[in-house]
Amino acid sequence: MAQIQRPKSFLDSLGEEIIRIITPVSICMFIVVILVSILNTDSSSASTTINNIATMAYAETTSDSFWDKLKGALLNSLVFVAIVTVVTFVLVLLFYLRCTQFLKLYMGFSSFIVLGFMGGEIALFLIRDFSVPIDCFTFLVVLFNFAAVGVLAVFMSKMAIFVTQAYLVVIGVLVAYWFTLLPEWTTWALLVAMALYDLAAVLLPVGPLRLLVELAISRDEDIPALVYEARPVTNHHSGSRDGVAQRRLWRERRNVGNDSEENLNSESSLDSNLTNGTVDGGHHTTRLARAEEGQLLERDAELSAPLIDRRSSVQVHGQGDAVSSESLLLEGIGLGSTGAIKLGLGDFIFYSVLVGRAAMYDFMTVYACYLAIIAGLGITLMLLAFYQKALPALPVSVALGVLFYFLTRLLLEAFVVQCSLNLVMF
Repeated sequence: MAQIQRPKSFLDSLGEEIIRIITPVSICMFIVVILVSILNTDSSSASTTINNIATMAYAETTSDSFWDKLKGALLNSLVFVAIVTVVTFVLVLLFYLRCTQFLKLYMGFSSFIVLGFMGGEIALFLIRDFSVPIDCFTFLVVLFNFAAVGVLAVFMSKMAIFVTQAYLVVIGVLVAYWFTLLPEWTTWALLVAMALYDLAAVLLPVGPLRLLVELAISRDEDIPALVYEARPVTNHHSGSRDGVAQRRLWRERRNVGNDSEENLNSESSLDSNLTNGTVDGGHHTTRLARAEEGQLLERDAELSAPLIDRRSSVQVHGQGDAVSSESLLLEGIGLGSTGAIKLGLGDFIFYSVLVGRAAMYDFMTVYACYLAIIAGLGITLMLLAFYQKALPALPVSVALGVLFYFLTRLLLEAFVVQCSLNLVMF
């Protein structure tokens, strides 16, 4: 006798979800560390030549005093966060005005600039350092095709999810490497400021990211943004379409709820007709078949989307009772519309900036920062499993990463060095 198994919850597949999101984050951080180790042979001279939006208020020099560097770094971070906030609210306004196509074109153009120009310059650095024999024409053709395919993979066309994920990681690596060229004090102040901004933008009622996500949910639309989406975990034992993940399960679930409500309304009308003696046995059989079909459709949708919050339900309390349904709320960076975990590319970037800056000091600090970031990400995913709503991914990881960086640099290194000098082994 066939039995319907209970659908898996988010906690049942949390380990697999953590692996699916930690793997690309680790790859991104690892590549940035490699690039910093190869290219940043003289970090101090390299950082002073980088003039961008993050250093427009204060240009740090080695001759500045402690307080000058601190005040200048705080000023740079405040200006950068203010500009990011204004730009995010502009994006919310454009999305509210349904300028979705313009936003996609803007994001595609930005991705092309990152892949073409930033990627091209880093490629030139690597070609110079490793003396790669390549002519200018071939380099430009390869670079243009690489950037064009990346834009198509991320925004313009449907490709294999592995290709899209790979290009998102590459974009994160390129942007993160350029952030590692900022002055040291500005880098640390910017990391802390962005963590606080992420906390406010996602959790506050008037936060721009929260407004953007809620607007997308109310319209049942995707946000045109650079967001890494882990492959959804499905219940392979449910037998629903051979465990193939559908990309819009929660939308289909909403449609199923509407269909079930229509079936129940028609059932009520048929019951009233039956009371008046106007329905024969054939119509009564049809009514039962429709009700069973609606239940089977709803049950199939629940089994095929184990990670989706099941707050959208149709409850029937008895014949003649009102039918109540709650809308499904999947708030933003966390559980996506596919039932998969979604992580903004900005989180990839600032995680990698932190370990990249640590790589400029020594690899023991890199290990400590990496473990702290992964631990913070794991804590965030655990909170996501319990709260089932959008959560900022930067605060916990950045706080632990910065703390472990300075603890390792100031305390652990001195302890390990003294143990080595005195031949003390553990």
